[in-house]
Amino acid sequence: MDKEFDVLKEVAKKLAGDTVVSKYVRCGHVACALLTSNGNVYTGVSINAKCGIGFCAEHSAIADMLKAGESKISKIVSSSESSVVVSCGRCLEFIRQLDEDNVNTKILLSTGETKTVGELLPVRWNIDEL
Repeated sequence: MDKEFDVLKEVAKKLAGDTVVSKYVRCGHVACALLTSNGNVYTGVSINAKCGIGFCAEHSAIADMLKAGESKISKIVSSSESSVVVSCGRCLEFIRQLDEDNVNTKILLSTGETKTVGELLPVRWNIDEL
């Protein structure tokens, strides 16, 4: 694992924690840190509501990034308090649709190896047919 992934992993792990917001909402079970192609780091936490509404930590970090006018993600790490977690298919598709270059975004896996979004989402639906 390279130094940038080490830093992102530590940032995400420090943000992770199960925080009770209300009797209906918890947040932070998963946290995310991403590095853009411009070298900036953005973070986010998951938000879970009992009714099923909520969103992933990756979406939260991406929203933070988009507010700053960036869309190209170089590397991304998601983590609970104890371990790295892999982005879900919804997040992978979202990352890929943000920018064509994001097919090459590197994601840290729980095994310590890295894969690109393109490797984790090799066959996708034909968006141009819609």
